[in-house]
Amino acid sequence: MNDLTASLFQENPPNSWIRLRTLITLRWVAIAGQFTAMTVAQWAFSLDVDLGLIGFVIGLAVTANLISLFVYPQDTRLNERQAILMLLFDTGQLVLLLFLTGGLHNPFAMLIIVPVTVAAMALSMRATVIVGTVTILLVTFIALQHIPLRNTMGIALRVPEVFLLGYWVALVIAVGFIALYTRRVSTEMQSMSQALLATQMALAREQKLTDLGGVVAAYAHELGTPLATIKLVAGELAEELEGELHDDARLISEQADRCRDILQSMGRAGKDDLHLRQAPLSAVIEEAAEPHMERGKDIVLETVDEGDEPMILRRPEIVHGLRNLIQNAVDFAASSVWVETAWTKDTITIRIIDDGRGYAPQVIGRIGDPFLRRRKSIQDKSERPEYEGMGLGLFIAKTLLERTGAELSFANGAEPYTGRTRPGMKSGAIAQVTWSRSAEGIEAQDRTPVLGENTPFTA
Repeated sequence: MNDLTASLFQENPPNSWIRLRTLITLRWVAIAGQFTAMTVAQWAFSLDVDLGLIGFVIGLAVTANLISLFVYPQDTRLNERQAILMLLFDTGQLVLLLFLTGGLHNPFAMLIIVPVTVAAMALSMRATVIVGTVTILLVTFIALQHIPLRNTMGIALRVPEVFLLGYWVALVIAVGFIALYTRRVSTEMQSMSQALLATQMALAREQKLTDLGGVVAAYAHELGTPLATIKLVAGELAEELEGELHDDARLISEQADRCRDILQSMGRAGKDDLHLRQAPLSAVIEEAAEPHMERGKDIVLETVDEGDEPMILRRPEIVHGLRNLIQNAVDFAASSVWVETAWTKDTITIRIIDDGRGYAPQVIGRIGDPFLRRRKSIQDKSERPEYEGMGLGLFIAKTLLERTGAELSFANGAEPYTGRTRPGMKSGAIAQVTWSRSAEGIEAQDRTPVLGENTPFTA
């Protein structure tokens, strides 16, 4: 999982930059709007504007678009540097138009925030800061220096100075606020998308392992009979032969036994995973906890007996989700982890408890969000130098288990929160998973095993 997250969750992977055609299309829309605005200003409102200079500035954008269309392939994707230059060009072109048409006295000055919004949505924070800073500087420039907008009678169309100052302040705030807001939303959307992708990859990996185990189980089952025949024949030959031939026959029998043992060890997990689509609840929990049994922490499986043990569907989502929750408990436990199982006629409940420091109050309400980070203290680094928590494991566990109809809740075993471990006591973090025992739940409705009884080999 570490290698996966390192490659999958880079902040700005190269293929995340926007397409050149997207910016070209937006620029064509801007060009059409600029041309329309100048035409209406000239003929409907009789404004005295320099159409030659304005046409030249608009022509710069048209020329840039034509060059981009004919020089670069249609599927070109811009890297960060190229995208910044494109957005700065659009910002400069718009500022030049505003300079020729009244500066901030022109109501279309609000469009200056568009390139910043695009940068915040599609590029990195560094790119957003660059485009935003340049935008604020240019807005300040045209607020102080510009060609007044006049009508045909030579009267300058100006707003009062107090409104001009307010408009400048509003634009500066809008650049910062919209860039920050858009960047935040875009980052969360990307994080959620990548985390969901990681969840699907984890589930696909679990399913592949399940299928592979089934193939191994099938081979073990099919090869059992010929291996038994080889052992039988080798045993009969060993009784009749002498000398080196007798030793060779015994060697064949021993190697047949070895092949049988190997296939049985390989096929046992596969048969449990694939052929037994349903299993006792305790067996599924043991399977989920098994990879963490030898990690130096005591994992205690406890069951509250309230009738016959439920037989549940052995789904990869359940195994992988519970395994991630147990892994998280083992990572932060001081010495012990308890997995408590209980069921009633209405619900099935699993509680995973550790004796660590528990969930910090400021994050307990956000548990399950992807990329939930907490700065590691010196004590954390000394106790778990290899641990780099990103919140992704809990997100995957929560997502997978909720897909099976589970409800998850998180709490601390000891209140108020102290941040101290209590070895041997159920005072740390608690993760509770609850399923309904309805017909749509995880409980197997047909308790009949999928496989029939194996037919014993007889000589």
